[in-house]
Amino acid sequence: MKKFNKVTAIILAMVMIVSLAACSSNTDTKPADENTDNQGASEPVVLKLGTTVNEEDSFQVAAEKFAELVNERTNGAYTIEIFPNGSLGDERTMLESMQMNTLDMGIITSGPFSNFVPEMGVLDMPFLFGNNEEAYKVLDGEVGQELLGKLENANLKGLAYAERGFRNLTNSKKTVEKASDAAGLKIRVMENEVYTKTFNSLGVNAVPMAWTEALTALQQGTIDGQENPINVIYSYKLWESQKNVTMTRHAYAAALITMSLDKFNKLPEDVQTIFKESAQEAAEYERQWVADNEESQIAALIENGMEIVTEPDLNSFKEAVQSVYAEYPQYSDYLNRISDALK
Repeated sequence: MKKFNKVTAIILAMVMIVSLAACSSNTDTKPADENTDNQGASEPVVLKLGTTVNEEDSFQVAAEKFAELVNERTNGAYTIEIFPNGSLGDERTMLESMQMNTLDMGIITSGPFSNFVPEMGVLDMPFLFGNNEEAYKVLDGEVGQELLGKLENANLKGLAYAERGFRNLTNSKKTVEKASDAAGLKIRVMENEVYTKTFNSLGVNAVPMAWTEALTALQQGTIDGQENPINVIYSYKLWESQKNVTMTRHAYAAALITMSLDKFNKLPEDVQTIFKESAQEAAEYERQWVADNEESQIAALIENGMEIVTEPDLNSFKEAVQSVYAEYPQYSDYLNRISDALK
């Protein structure tokens, strides 16, 4: 009897050891995605950031700097993967994807945002800013930050304003020195009502079109020209389809480092702060890069056969587009606040 009890005790002990081991194993095993948004995850959280531009563009500069800062400040816990060349869709498509939380991030020109948050359209008004410093003062100040906040109503998170820059007119048909010279040209504009009305006021046939489609249309000659900052004209070698550049500087376009609001809200608070601060630093870094490179890029345009009107009759352009302001009384409060901020 004693022998039987001893054997039984040994068997019971072995069963208990196996059971405890199994419980311990079940407790320690977690799904791979359970730590997806935690800074302390063993595997880095990978976020996708899309742009519609190529690797020579200033957006790429901003994206790479942002990715570097985030990775460094989170000790490698977060990695930003950059997808250029419109591989994740055009700008409007990427914004819609961020709304649905199927895309994490993008750097998007300011123009398409008015389709999601109408108030953002005030930033696209023609000749709103006289120089870069005025633009930065407003965008980084109360008005700009308030507008960024309104993006949350569209399930988007605006982190900072990088730079697309002051936009200039190019075309393949003729020299444009004054507003009336532009009449009759077929010009691609961003998918933005303010831009469309601005160019229509010049007698231009304004064609709203995604940038990827515009590049093909320029090459095929189905449109006469487009309007963009010098950096874009240079990085896309538009001299291959365009001969004439007019330095109209008719609008300043920001570039918003933007995130899915759902994705942002899932980040720990300290990581949210890192993302916002890194975005602002990357934006300021990119702005300086644009300024440092513009002179050499203009020289390259000339070397490649483009003819540049550096001092067009800007008064004629400003007078021609005044009717656009009358069409947007809803922007009057913001326009007054911007005016006051620049005094």
